[in-house]
Amino acid sequence: MVMGEPGREEYKIQSFDAETQQLLKTALKDPSGVDLEKVANVIVDHSLQDCVFSKEAGRMCYAIIQVENKQSGQSVFRRGLLNRLQQEYQTREQLRARSLQGWVCYVTFICNIFDYLRVNNMPMMVLVNPVYDCLFQLAQPTSLSREEEVDCLVLQLHRVGEQLEKMNGQRMDELFVLIRDGFLLSTGLSSLAQLLLLEIIEFRAAGWKTTPAAHKYYYSEVSY
Repeated sequence: MVMGEPGREEYKIQSFDAETQQLLKTALKDPSGVDLEKVANVIVDHSLQDCVFSKEAGRMCYAIIQVENKQSGQSVFRRGLLNRLQQEYQTREQLRARSLQGWVCYVTFICNIFDYLRVNNMPMMVLVNPVYDCLFQLAQPTSLSREEEVDCLVLQLHRVGEQLEKMNGQRMDELFVLIRDGFLLSTGLSSLAQLLLLEIIEFRAAGWKTTPAAHKYYYSEVSY
């Protein structure tokens, strides 16, 4: 395979049916031989249904983009991927109301894409505000009352928080006002949610790093 951990990536592809596996394998080796918009839709559809895959899909998307660019200088796949992400972003409130798992998978996926995709070695500006908007929703009191959404918020901030802050520090400040208020004022927080929120507040305060003392305290309590 194209990417660094072939066994791992092959395993991810094996979660698809045989026809789709072949489509993805071809896209990774010879993008001109397949319908890349279809490939983008397949990856997004699967990411919304499978949160394990949504955590790794950015790696696959990055590989397809690199191979397509090297082969033809085109960006058909990236364009199709971003268009589909925008469509899902525009209906994110309906998605959240319809399926909590689908919503968590979508946030995981868009943060994963933000983490992997680069233009001139910089994160894509077009994704900064959509990612922030998703994280702001996760920091609302209605979301903080659900552990799945708190867990998603904290995991994504661990993954992309530092990059996001560099792109727009003011919005990160505003997001952490919400998180702190939620931690201090929300009455519906579980003990696990309180622990996760306190950990991410301290993580950012320490420069997006976990101190040894914090690691010992938090990770003896909760495992990612």
